[in-house]
Amino acid sequence: MKNAESAVNAVRYEDAPIDERIIRAVQEMGFEVMTPIQQQAIPALLEGRDVLGQAQTGTGKTAAFGIPMIQRIDPEVEGVQCIILCPTRELAIQAAEELRKFAKFMHGIKILPIYGGQDISKQIRSLKGNVSIIVGTPGRVMDHMRRHTLRLENIKAIVLDEADEMLNMGFREDIETILKEIPEDHQTALFSATMPKPILDITHTYQKDAVHVKVAAKEVTIPLVKQYYYEVQRQNKAEVTARLLDYYNPKRSLIFCNTKKMVDDLTEELKGRGYFAEGLHGDMSQFQRDKVMNGFRNGTVEILIATDVAARGIDVDDVEAVFNYDVPQDIEYYVHRIGRTGRAGRTGRSFTLVVGREIYKIREIENVCHTKIKARTIPSAADITAVKAQKILSKVMEVRNEKDLTKMTKIIADKMNDDDVTAMELAAAFLKLHMGEELEDIPVEVYKPRRARHFEDENGRKGVRGRRGDKDERRGGRDDRRGDDSDRNERRRKGGKQEKDSYSEMGGKSRRDDHHEKGEKSGRDERREKGEKSSKEERRRKERIGRDGNARNEKGRVDFGVERRLREKREKQKNKKKD
Repeated sequence: MKNAESAVNAVRYEDAPIDERIIRAVQEMGFEVMTPIQQQAIPALLEGRDVLGQAQTGTGKTAAFGIPMIQRIDPEVEGVQCIILCPTRELAIQAAEELRKFAKFMHGIKILPIYGGQDISKQIRSLKGNVSIIVGTPGRVMDHMRRHTLRLENIKAIVLDEADEMLNMGFREDIETILKEIPEDHQTALFSATMPKPILDITHTYQKDAVHVKVAAKEVTIPLVKQYYYEVQRQNKAEVTARLLDYYNPKRSLIFCNTKKMVDDLTEELKGRGYFAEGLHGDMSQFQRDKVMNGFRNGTVEILIATDVAARGIDVDDVEAVFNYDVPQDIEYYVHRIGRTGRAGRTGRSFTLVVGREIYKIREIENVCHTKIKARTIPSAADITAVKAQKILSKVMEVRNEKDLTKMTKIIADKMNDDDVTAMELAAAFLKLHMGEELEDIPVEVYKPRRARHFEDENGRKGVRGRRGDKDERRGGRDDRRGDDSDRNERRRKGGKQEKDSYSEMGGKSRRDDHHEKGEKSGRDERREKGEKSSKEERRRKERIGRDGNARNEKGRVDFGVERRLREKREKQKNKKKD
């Protein structure tokens, strides 16, 4: 395997051996310069070489394999000539749409996405229409292979996009079956963000003298993203999100949540506030998902709220802001999330809402990704009011410059004469009417780790006591009740245990000693004579009995022997009460 990893200079598309019709389409999309992964992968793929590409989301890898695949298609040959496998249906749809844009001026090339959740009979009819490239999920591709509705004899190339994700989703067996079924002289391209052993195994088995192209993490889109975090209280997260949307006013935003329920709750909250927002997660039907994604692409949906899994197929270049409503559980998710903005040379923003101890996760992300996430204060009520007022006044000025205001001016003049009000007062009242309710400042929540308090007891022993209510720290800073190392060493030399200070040595007696001297019985003696158990013994017995009333052994399983004896004892007690 040859390694083509290197720092490459910027190369324009027209300087590469790419068909003029494809270059025209790419330039029409607004791209002039190739990304690092494209500079390395496109020439190798155009030569027919196998390629192993290591690159993350947002590096332009769809064009890196899409452009060569389109250029190598022969429109005169009937049947599918290229298969592109993707882990999710969203990614398959997105990749197919991108390829169609590249092939806009390449007549005779038909590209079809096939995936689960869509009527298979419709896909079968489409496959009969001389499709050149199919972009699909492994499961649905296998389904068509079993039905013999997908012919493989003319396959020239196969691409595995986000191969690590496909393996994580359990598609390895399907992938290997597909690779075995297609003709031996095909070209194989594999792209993955990471290179675990299973990926390398597939590479060694199914690729020949592959060129290894790699884009290091530092070359990904993180440097083009301005990253901020806000320390907030959990109950204020929705309000803070709304204020950030108002203050920065991004045209298209992505908000990430860790759970499907949170996606639904936040979508409902933002819709109720008047935002053009929609949610996206795995429990939605394919029709709903397609409708939401189409709305997000054409601009009717300005805010898309999604889980990490559902967002796998989102590949929209002009996302201006990414919101981490929940701090991601995995650092890799953070990179994938903010990689959705700041693409194609644009600068994006990411906002992360941090609650309490989640600040430690931010520090971990900074260390691992070698990046800086800046702390910001929540926009104040005055800041939001000023932004809203400016937005309304901008619209007012547009109306003033473009519309005939003669009739409106007469109405205002009559009102001023009748009620003795000034134009300034009327304008201020109109502005107030459109501003909505007055806002209040949100308290800033800065997490401060509790500090342990040092103490020294009457015997000179030192220790650490946490603050009240901080159980973890109190347990972590607890002293060894048996004394320090010097005490234990002294006891070992004496060959015995540490002697306890008795009441007699301190000039006093215990209550039990006093009872015995007077010939009286202590409370413990009386309980033992009656057969009663001490509170400690009773507590231990209850610990062996679960909440369901069943006796349990040390492993927490029901101890049927003890349970039977307890049941017999309870029955005897009931019989005594009846008698």
